[in-house]
Amino acid sequence: MTTRPLPSRLIDRPCPNGRDPLRLARAVGAICLLAAGTTRHLPLLALALTPSLPAAAADEARDDEARELDAVVVTATRQAYRGDFDAREVPQAELRIDATVLRDAGALDLDQALDLSASVARQNNFGGLWNSFAVRGFIGDENLPSNYLVNGFNAGRGFGGPRDLSGIESVDVLKGPRAALFGRGEPGGTINLVSKRPTFEHAGEVRIGAGRFDEWRADVDWTAPIGDAVAVRLVGFHADAESFRDTVDTLRQGASPSLAIRFSDATRLVYELEYSEQDIPFDRGVVAINGDLGALPIERFLGEPGDGPIRTEVLGHQVELQHDFSADWSALVGFTHRDTSLQGFSTEAELAVNRQRLFVDGRTLSRQRRFRDYDATYRVLRAEVAGRFDFAGMEHRLLFGADTDEFENDQVFLRARGPTLASNPTLAQSQAIDVFNPVYGRFPLPTPGPLTDRLETQESNGLFLQYHVGLTERLDLRAGLRYDDYEQSLDNRLNRTSLTQSVSRSSPQAGVVYEITPALSAYAAYGENFRPLSGAAFDGSPFEPNQSRSAEAGVKFDLLDGALSATASVFRLTQDNLLVADPVNAGFSIAAGEASSRGVEFDLSGQPAKGLTVWLSYAWIDAQLDNDVLDFNFALPLREGDRLLNIPEHALSVQVAKDLVALGRPLRIGSGVQYVGDRLGEAGTTFELPSYTVARAFAAWDVSEAVTLGAEIDNLFDETYYTNSFSRLWVRPGEPRTWRLTANWRF
Repeated sequence: MTTRPLPSRLIDRPCPNGRDPLRLARAVGAICLLAAGTTRHLPLLALALTPSLPAAAADEARDDEARELDAVVVTATRQAYRGDFDAREVPQAELRIDATVLRDAGALDLDQALDLSASVARQNNFGGLWNSFAVRGFIGDENLPSNYLVNGFNAGRGFGGPRDLSGIESVDVLKGPRAALFGRGEPGGTINLVSKRPTFEHAGEVRIGAGRFDEWRADVDWTAPIGDAVAVRLVGFHADAESFRDTVDTLRQGASPSLAIRFSDATRLVYELEYSEQDIPFDRGVVAINGDLGALPIERFLGEPGDGPIRTEVLGHQVELQHDFSADWSALVGFTHRDTSLQGFSTEAELAVNRQRLFVDGRTLSRQRRFRDYDATYRVLRAEVAGRFDFAGMEHRLLFGADTDEFENDQVFLRARGPTLASNPTLAQSQAIDVFNPVYGRFPLPTPGPLTDRLETQESNGLFLQYHVGLTERLDLRAGLRYDDYEQSLDNRLNRTSLTQSVSRSSPQAGVVYEITPALSAYAAYGENFRPLSGAAFDGSPFEPNQSRSAEAGVKFDLLDGALSATASVFRLTQDNLLVADPVNAGFSIAAGEASSRGVEFDLSGQPAKGLTVWLSYAWIDAQLDNDVLDFNFALPLREGDRLLNIPEHALSVQVAKDLVALGRPLRIGSGVQYVGDRLGEAGTTFELPSYTVARAFAAWDVSEAVTLGAEIDNLFDETYYTNSFSRLWVRPGEPRTWRLTANWRF
């Protein structure tokens, strides 16, 4: 088959003999411009880099003999914080979802990619405006998007909308706490996206797709060398679609151009730009009438079309410079600057019981109108050294470095809501809508008033060290430690108050790996994680950071001479200092919640037979509260042993693909199944989301060497299901049966 996406590995060619100092100076100047992180420097960047490229005319004039001396060396820019390790040498469970698996699954965004890992569960996605997920039963801050990394850089905490996979080569699910290297982060694990990067080969692909609900999408991916030492890659997409939800349609577009420069055999630089803009109506989903999710059709939109879409935008830059001192030692320096924004109106179901008419008559939904203007800026600078040496008959591997990052979260939030039912408000005051016979625009849209106006800044400086030693040919030990000096400031512009706190934390890590046979290894690991909490208690004191601890053990093995790879693991996670409602001071919070998660996981992938690809991911997770507290949002009583929101006990993802021949041309067919067990749908209640099983089928046929036609059907049996919720009034329905046709042209 020739339907796989373009490769992302950097194919390096030695530079021509001799170095041009002016060339190098201009390239370094371009990096400094990138560090400023503003779009006004992009034309200067192009001007700075262009003269630094090897002159095409001069290279053309060189004789053929000199060109034949240019050996092609295939290398890859090392992933930050990861070191150089085989998968079976890492004492933690990891799952890589590569480009072939993503394309077979029809994954276009991050949520669809993470559905392939049973260890990841969808959470409240803020009306479709961001990615929110729990790994191994634990989620981070429910009022912010779940954080993820791009090539090791923090990138998920901003407001850029749901992440499209247009510029992404693969998705790594790094399970368990990773603070010993990455610093503060999500308590259950880390998601790292690996981007598509330039190659020194000419290759390109244009992909056009059309689907149900007037879905249209175009993707382009082109890479080529520019001279002997520079290559570029241009990736972009445009998607315009309606949906199964009444009145809801979306417009998304973005571009991810990148540049690779090889200054010498030992030194290379990669620059990547990320730009996207999305127009997405704010959609909280459907409501359950007296706990019944089937009372309303999944198509029913309960907002106001007159609000228009929410606009999100992203502009980001990444620069990575790697230098190899020798075959065993290398250094990596990286910088990123990422600006994101979210702005627009929404009309949403009112959650307060004393204001909600639906709880009285079973058909009239009280709503709020809101306006949000959110901006976030993320800056990260890191430097690390990785290498190995032999001493006392043992191999030692070190990874050490430092990083600094700053996250600015600027939020302006306005709201208009009706009075309590006790005051007998009018339907217009309650912005009411009949859920069984909705009439949009029935009342004038109210003007929201100020509710939140604040700027939060989080700054962190960290030092990290990881030491990995092979005690014998079969036994490896790993130890890691990170120290973070963290400062947080919160400026409340409404009441003109400021709060600053400083926290220092050490995050240890330890693990052991034993190779039982060349195809089977066993491991055990322990790690800790911390995550600072926003805001302050009633007395103005800052919260103690959320702290999590993890212990896991497992086996990693190959089957059929390496054709299949698998990991089986067991784990236990605990958390302290979860934010809960203050039982004494209404409207305030305290950091007093405790929770735990335990589970069993099994991941398997590979090709057990020629032309047959399989993927299987299963997880059993038991996540619960460990003490009696009051719910953070509504002060509802929560009891020890209560389940955590949106976490299924059982989850399974299976995908199978087979390569065949039809009319003398390659044909790839396959199918997939996802099972998600029942989940708690609202904290402090017995409301649950039912379990579901959805299936899909796909086919891709190479009609020629350059053209592939594809077809896929999702939710093959048209099951009604619900992916996540925050309350019985905010429930996200899954898509009904959908289809998509695609055409790929490679050049």
